[in-house]
Amino acid sequence: MGMDVYGKNPASEVGAYYRQTIWGWHPLWNYVESFHPEFAEQVEHAHTNDGDGLEAEPSRQLSLCLKQDLITGMAKKRLADWEKEKAELPDDPCSICDSTGIRTDKVGVEQGMDKKELSAEQSELYKRRIGWCNACDGKGSKRPFITMYGIELDDIREFADFLADCGGFEIC
Repeated sequence: MGMDVYGKNPASEVGAYYRQTIWGWHPLWNYVESFHPEFAEQVEHAHTNDGDGLEAEPSRQLSLCLKQDLITGMAKKRLADWEKEKAELPDDPCSICDSTGIRTDKVGVEQGMDKKELSAEQSELYKRRIGWCNACDGKGSKRPFITMYGIELDDIREFADFLADCGGFEIC
């Protein structure tokens, strides 16, 4: 699944269409919300594909702000800070196995997860030989959902280039 962002009055092919996975769109727009709220507040439904967006002039101005972030190194610093924050988050308890590391619900039993033999490495790490959960790999905890989301500098650069030439946009 992804977000398709269409230029309303594109001045070039770059401004006609921008696509981002759902895993990339949310952190990209979160970046805009955090560091350029004057533009983000103009888009009420930015995290949905309901056709919301910006008009031409605010799109162009946001493009300039994002390009400035890239030039000054602020975007790089902000993304590095975000990655550090995510890395420091503690694991969440696994709700699928009730943090036991062994899936004993109907699906787990049907698929033999409750009787699955662990690898030598897993056995040593988890102090058991039998029982596994596909949600947490038998650990009993897993990384927070937010850690699955991420963007790179190229994502910001491509979005800024799109914004410069889109003539306003709609998120569909």
